[in-house]
Amino acid sequence: MPQKSINSRRGLMLVLSSPSGAGKTTLTRRLLSEDSDVVMSVSATTREPRPGEEDGKDYYFVTRERFDEMVENDQLLEYATVFGNRYGTPRDPVAQALLWGKDVIFDIDWQGTQQLMSSSRAIDLVRIFILPPSIAALENRLRSRAQDSDETVAKRMDKAESEVSHWAEYDYVLVNDDLEETYENLKAIVRAERYRRERRPGMSDFVRGLMEERANR
Repeated sequence: MPQKSINSRRGLMLVLSSPSGAGKTTLTRRLLSEDSDVVMSVSATTREPRPGEEDGKDYYFVTRERFDEMVENDQLLEYATVFGNRYGTPRDPVAQALLWGKDVIFDIDWQGTQQLMSSSRAIDLVRIFILPPSIAALENRLRSRAQDSDETVAKRMDKAESEVSHWAEYDYVLVNDDLEETYENLKAIVRAERYRRERRPGMSDFVRGLMEERANR
């Protein structure tokens, strides 16, 4: 049997969640840049494009009416309203990527993850939560970015407490004390999940061929 058939697999839905400042974005960008089998989920949104953003690459920019149609027709895996704008994950592009053996990363919170659990096959979903080594370290990271006011940092810290309380709903939990070590652990999780029996449809035929080969000797 051709080697390609033996190693063919169904992709996985890789969810990374964390409080702001825990390192999720850095880990996601690095995995995307170094692994060609990993792609980013592109969300649909009702907000206006920002300068430099491209439709279909950064977001699918749709009208509110079109978004409502997508919800009504069950075309979204998950969706939410954030600051008056609606965001959601179109179902069809993700399904196609999984069939091609691509792993799709989702940058969503625990609420979006719960929706994915309800709208997807459980075997397709791999949930990873990124924790900071301490609350003090998390606050220091937020302040060191020098992007937010003290008020915004305080709000992010309040939100972090709520987000961290859902850590036990995830399959894997990584404490990002050392970025290199955390990244290596993330890659190890992805490698192991790719070899799960349920993701390798060509393996059944390969094993059947082994049995037939033995019987014909």
